[in-house]
This record gives sequence, C-alpha cells and structure tokens, in this order.
Amino acid sequence: MNETMKTQSKKQVYSRPQTLWQSGKDKIQRPCIWMQAGVGSKKGCNHYHDCTTCKYDAAMTKLAAAGKHISWQDAMRKKDSRDRTCRHTLTQRADHRICPMNYNCSRCDFDQLFEDSLSPNTGHAMVKMTDIKGFKLPNGYYFHSGHTWACIDSGGIIRIGMDDFAFKVLGNPDNFDLPLTGQELNQNKPGWGIKRNRNLADILSPVNGVITKVNPSVKTTPNLSGKLPYQDGWLFTVHNSDIKRAVKHLMADEDSVEWLNREITTLEDMIEDVAGPLAADGGVLTHDIYGNLPGLGWGNLTRTFLKTGSRFK
Repeated sequence: MNETMKTQSKKQVYSRPQTLWQSGKDKIQRPCIWMQAGVGSKKGCNHYHDCTTCKYDAAMTKLAAAGKHISWQDAMRKKDSRDRTCRHTLTQRADHRICPMNYNCSRCDFDQLFEDSLSPNTGHAMVKMTDIKGFKLPNGYYFHSGHTWACIDSGGIIRIGMDDFAFKVLGNPDNFDLPLTGQELNQNKPGWGIKRNRNLADILSPVNGVITKVNPSVKTTPNLSGKLPYQDGWLFTVHNSDIKRAVKHLMADEDSVEWLNREITTLEDMIEDVAGPLAADGGVLTHDIYGNLPGLGWGNLTRTFLKTGSRFK
C-alpha cells in the first residue's frame, strides 16, 4: 500500500462516534452488524463490535451456513453498489466508505490496515469533557482510584492512560517505564512507572489483561500524555476476553465525578497545610502543582493519589 493511500485511509478513521441507528422513534447505540444488513432483528451490539468472540455472531453464522438465512455479507451484496457500506462504517469505527471488495474482507488492504494499525493507533479526538475546578473528566471513560483510566473502543480494545488530575498534580513526565507488548497486567498491581527528574512512582493498573499495543508517540514525547491525557496521550491497549468484568469495579459517570471532587478537596487541604489558605472563591489550581509547591512532597502526593508511593533513581 502506498503512502498516499495510507494517508487517505487514516483520514477516514475517527474515534468513538456517537451516531445512533434509528427506526421510527427507536434509537439504538452500537447497532449489530446483522441488523444493519437487514438479516437480524432490531438489536444493539453489547460486545463492542468484537465479532470474532461474539456468541450471537457465531450463532447467526452457523444458521446462515445451515441455510436458515443468508449471511450479513450476502445481504449487503444484494444492495445497490452505492449502498454497499464498508463493515467498519457499519460498526461505526470509520467514516462513510463504500466496500470495494464485495465484502471479501480478507483481501481488502484497508481492512488489514485498519485492524493492524489504524484502529489501535487512533486516539480519541472527539471526547466530551466535564470541567471540575480546572480538572478535565471525559464522559464514557472508566476510572481507577489510582488516577488511571480505561476506555473501551469498538472492536473490544481497552485503551489505558493516566488522568488529567495526575499530570496537573505531578507535572509533565520526563519519561515512562511502560510495559512491553505481550506483558500481562493485573488490576490493582503496579503495571508501569512514571519519572520526573530523580523522582519515580509506580502506577496501578486499572484492569487485568495482556498488552497489545504501546503508544509510540508517548515513547518519544512523554509530555504528550500531560497535554492530551485522554486523546493522543493514551499509553497502551489491552486485550481481555471478558470486557464487562474487566471494568466492573471501576468508576464511571456520576461515581467518577463524586470521586474527583473528593480528590480535589483532599488536594486543596494539602496545599493549605503547606502554602496557607486558598482564595475564598476556590479558583482554579495551576498546572504542575508539585513543581510550584515542592513542599507537598513527591512521595506524599504519590502515596495519597496514586496509592503507590515513590522511588528514587
């Protein structure tokens, strides 16, 4: 595949689209590809479009092989050529695109590029944020009390990173000690490290799983995570065969908002102990709190918020 085609293909990919399938008054988020093709009944996908491990997809494929109904691919082939939409568009992982290969995906260069490269490398460019006293909290993400996050992408990929609070408190990192592809992570156990000057700290993993991709941009530009923690600053992706169980014990939605408010209150109390009373209106805490108030102590901050403490190089 030449570079021009790769560039054009990358432009067709976008993250976490919020479009809904609509029939009359009914709206379904993440519509099943069988329903999109008109074969299955009205059904939303509850498997994050990871069709390869989906029991419903396996059952429907088995029935199609037995002649009970046609496959979703054959149903799409019966459509006018202008309506033969790419499967990655049907599963809402790519912008509108017509299938050029008559649904022979194994022979499609775009399909191979998407699965092997574009999908895991694409950060979340369109994320709706809630602002809590200057700290950003994205909608639809899951949070661990050690200030890490997990986000489930279409296709069953779990993307992992550290939150805005951690970087604003500790400052932009000089480097990360990231796990290797294929390494197994255990929830609530140290999974990687962060470094600033001579200060090091372990980070607790928010989920169990096996590393499938490490963000190459963060390796070369560590402060990207501090600037865009929920977008291009993600750290790595993880595979877990039971996605719902993987994120079951994490915080989301109102729980994460309440938790972050409590963390901010704790931080404000710590600052007042070192620097005196804050402004009456609360104000917005500045970036790099540790750098501006080293008296807070790296070890104290990492024990309180990362739940791990510090190491020294």
